[in-house]
Amino acid sequence: MADFSFGGSDEENAELKKLNAEVIEDPDSFDNWEKLVRAAEALEGGLNRNSSPQSIAATRDIYDRFLAKFPLLFGYWKKYADLEFSIAGTEAAEMVYERGVASITNSVDLWTNYCAFKVETSHDSDVIRELFERGANSVGLDFLAHPFWDKYLEFEERLEAYDRIFAILDRVVHIPMHQYARYFERYRQLAQSRPLTELLPPDTLAQFRAEIETEGAATAQAGGQQGKVDKAELEMEREMRARIDNFHLEIFARTQTETTKRWTYESEVKRPYFHVTELDEGQLVNWRKYLDFEEVEGDYLRAQFLYERCLVTCAYYDEFWLRYARWMLAQPGKEEEVRNVYQRASMLYAPISRPAVRLQYALFEEMFGRADVAQAIYEAILVNLPGHVETIVAWAHLQRRQGGLNTAIEVFKSQIDSTQCDIYAKAALVAEWAKLLWKVKGSAEEARQVFQKNQHWYLDSRPFWISYLLFEIEQPTSAETEHVQYNRIKQVHDDVRRRSHLPPMTIKDLTHYYQVYLLERGFKDVAKEYLTLDREVNGPFSVQSVNKARLAEDNKEASTNRRMMMENGHPGVEVDEAAIRKGENPYTKYYQQQGEQPAPANGQAPVTPIHYQ
Repeated sequence: MADFSFGGSDEENAELKKLNAEVIEDPDSFDNWEKLVRAAEALEGGLNRNSSPQSIAATRDIYDRFLAKFPLLFGYWKKYADLEFSIAGTEAAEMVYERGVASITNSVDLWTNYCAFKVETSHDSDVIRELFERGANSVGLDFLAHPFWDKYLEFEERLEAYDRIFAILDRVVHIPMHQYARYFERYRQLAQSRPLTELLPPDTLAQFRAEIETEGAATAQAGGQQGKVDKAELEMEREMRARIDNFHLEIFARTQTETTKRWTYESEVKRPYFHVTELDEGQLVNWRKYLDFEEVEGDYLRAQFLYERCLVTCAYYDEFWLRYARWMLAQPGKEEEVRNVYQRASMLYAPISRPAVRLQYALFEEMFGRADVAQAIYEAILVNLPGHVETIVAWAHLQRRQGGLNTAIEVFKSQIDSTQCDIYAKAALVAEWAKLLWKVKGSAEEARQVFQKNQHWYLDSRPFWISYLLFEIEQPTSAETEHVQYNRIKQVHDDVRRRSHLPPMTIKDLTHYYQVYLLERGFKDVAKEYLTLDREVNGPFSVQSVNKARLAEDNKEASTNRRMMMENGHPGVEVDEAAIRKGENPYTKYYQQQGEQPAPANGQAPVTPIHYQ
């Protein structure tokens, strides 16, 4: 890589190497990518078919990597296609366009540009028309699709194919869109010169004709006329056209109503395209309400299209991918469509640091009998997020459902023994292991053994101690066994207060659980213990004997009391001069008691550990 040349002059090559290194160092930085693409486009004063092979290959590589990272940037697909046209001609540009519309299927701008390009570079009207029809199926329902429909109509006008123009307008006038009235006026005007057979389906025409004839017969009979009641053909056509015009006006009224209903939401869409910057909350709320509206309307195609539009603008918001998948799953026979939603989200837009979409995807695959795929998803997450507790728990329960309790326990054991799991993740996994033994196997004693044998390793783990205390509190008892269970619960609570390294607020929360237990299940002398604990956790520091003992180096309350007198009521910190001479931080114990990470003696900022909830 060190000898690789991007082409161009020495200065251009050096600049591209620098920008490329910045992209490799921070591949999520959109600004770095933009600088790299602009520099590549400017190679040799702008690339063309006479540019050096090195410059052409380097620019293609940069564009390919950039659009693989940000596939929803329709403007760059257009620029890439234009670049390929200037370098390699029509076929190369068309391949880029095809990649672009596959990546962002519902981009009105990209489809319009692609079709315009095809019109200018192809002489086969059937091939061009086929491309327009693909575009119409992809973007025709967009509220702002008028540039595309204008281009399609313009193409047919060149060919003077008025029958096709009318057929296109007949589709468009039913679609709620921004410029619906303009299309209807043209449609209504053109309908005056088109044959009746083009204006309505045959069954509707036959119905109108029969109604006119029936009305004519009734009028003639009422007037006492005995002659032929059949109307002349010209008069029949005139009445037919009048009736058809009224029918078209009803279509216009319905489209107008549907457009007005959607304008409430469309007018609030401030950014209908993709960008890496965040959306404000108002925009997200509007998309949620708009999706609610289309779902209630009940038109599957319109709801699906709106979801696809939304997921261009909100591509980096997991909530909309999950919502789309859930909505699609509720539609009958849409298994592959749901799978496609999950795969697009997982592979392109939802970062693996936020694995919620992937975890849901794994459950979906398990639902359809593909447990091996679900396991592969969990394993892939753990490659990038080793020790991720939620993923490990989900994987273990998959194994339990498929292979039994022992296979689930093996998953927990292997992860607890792994060097890639940190101490906080291991503590949470031990608690989950004990829960399996208790809830699934039904062996409270085995679960208790797991807690007791591992508690000395996880003295600062909130999930471990919460799980342990609640486990003991929730054990069923009787009048004969309640006293034994009380001693167990009291022992766990004492360990929390006196042995653990939990911050004071966590100890206070756990003590509250214990206090509730005392009131609801305690014995006759419970009031004394309850109020003693209340004083210890809720009273002023001066009466918190256990906390004062924890702050002292010798674990004696009297030592802290002496410092409080010297420091005007503040507990202060007991300083060990020998420890300071050895380079240790004298405030370590104080910070630990407050649930904070002390700064190291070298003055550098500490690394904050991840606490798994």
